[in-house]
Amino acid sequence: MQETMSDPAEQLPDIPGAEPPPEAPQDAAPQTDAERIAALEAEVQQLRDRWLRSEAEMQNLRSRTQREVADARQYAIQKFAGDVVEAAQNLRRGLDALPPQQEGEPELLTKLREGFEGVERSFLGVLERNGIARKDAQGQPFDPELHQAMAEQPAPEGVAPGTVIQAWTPAWTLNGRLLKPAMVVVAAGGGTQSK
Repeated sequence: MQETMSDPAEQLPDIPGAEPPPEAPQDAAPQTDAERIAALEAEVQQLRDRWLRSEAEMQNLRSRTQREVADARQYAIQKFAGDVVEAAQNLRRGLDALPPQQEGEPELLTKLREGFEGVERSFLGVLERNGIARKDAQGQPFDPELHQAMAEQPAPEGVAPGTVIQAWTPAWTLNGRLLKPAMVVVAAGGGTQSK
């Protein structure tokens, strides 16, 4: 007794939404082994290229994520640092408001000045240990990355144009990133210069 083989597609149950298996083209000539090997090698190469691109994208994503996490750690205190810098500037304004040191001044005034100067040194040390740095602008070339020009005046004799001739406040940075620009007066090119 000989069993007849039925079409495998007829034996599969109907699955809703499933596409029927593709039918082999009836007109296609049978492929030779060399053609099949060439087609498979081309497919392998295509899959390898896609895999390499995918790996490169994943590496880029990992690198970008690591940079973003490092930035978040390093600059998360930026708002707080700006507020602390304001306190440091107010302390400096208070010290500048004291009368200049003179011989024979009251001992209380001398002790107050020394005490406030000690507090300022300690405070600036704490800021520096936490990545906050003060950069004095006086006498430096104008740098738009660090300075905000509030005014421009003719260059005094011996001062090159574009030099900061007066700094109202220093520049402050947090781990190398500008936190607060220096408010400065810049020398214009109209003054007499020594050569």
